[in-house]
This record gives sequence, C-alpha cells and structure tokens, in this order.
Amino acid sequence: MKIYYRIHKAPFRVLSISRRRFWLRVKRDLLILKALLAQEKLETREMLATYKRYTKKQATAQELRAANKQFSDILKGLGLGIFAVLPFAPITIPMILWLGKIVGVDVLPSSFNNVTSKPGKQKKI
Repeated sequence: MKIYYRIHKAPFRVLSISRRRFWLRVKRDLLILKALLAQEKLETREMLATYKRYTKKQATAQELRAANKQFSDILKGLGLGIFAVLPFAPITIPMILWLGKIVGVDVLPSSFNNVTSKPGKQKKI
C-alpha cells in the first residue's frame, strides 16, 4: 500500500474507482450474455416449431436446414457446458476456443460468433 500511496495522491479513491469500473464491466458483459441467450432461446423455439411442422410434412427444405443448424448450435453449447462444470473451467474453456481456432473448428454457437467486447460495435446479421 505504501508504494501505491506514493504513486497516487488519493489511493483509496483510485481503488474505489477501479472496483466500480470492474463491476460495471462485469454487469455489461452479463447483459450482453443475457441478450445472446435470449436470441438462442428464440432460435430454439423456432427450431422446435419447424420440427413439429416437419412431422406433419409442412416444413420447407430451407426451414429444415435452418432448424438443423440451430440444433448443431445447441450441441455446441452443450459441449462447452460440460467443460463449464469441470474444475479449472476459466482455464480450459479459453484453451478449447484457442485450439478450435487453430484447427479451424467452430466451437461456439453461431449467435456468439458476432460478439465484440463493446456493445455498440456488435456486427449486424
């Protein structure tokens, strides 16, 4: 604390601002995650409705392709969910994403691919 006090004139103020900035960033990231999961929820409902129509032979081939793509996204999410339960998840999940990028395999669901760290700079679909 002595070193920190010599660097800054108001070390407690700097610490409180840093703590506040950290929690604001966490809240922003959680809001982005909430929006992405809501999008996945809507896509999954559409997928289930398409499969229901397919059982009655009322779905088109294009709708079926979109439903199959969403189903693969669900499987990708389940695959990452298994690693989230295991110990050392903050280390293993980024390592899996990194290895997937090297190998050329898309590990994340499609709705998570268009996300940047800034909420205003998200890519439009």
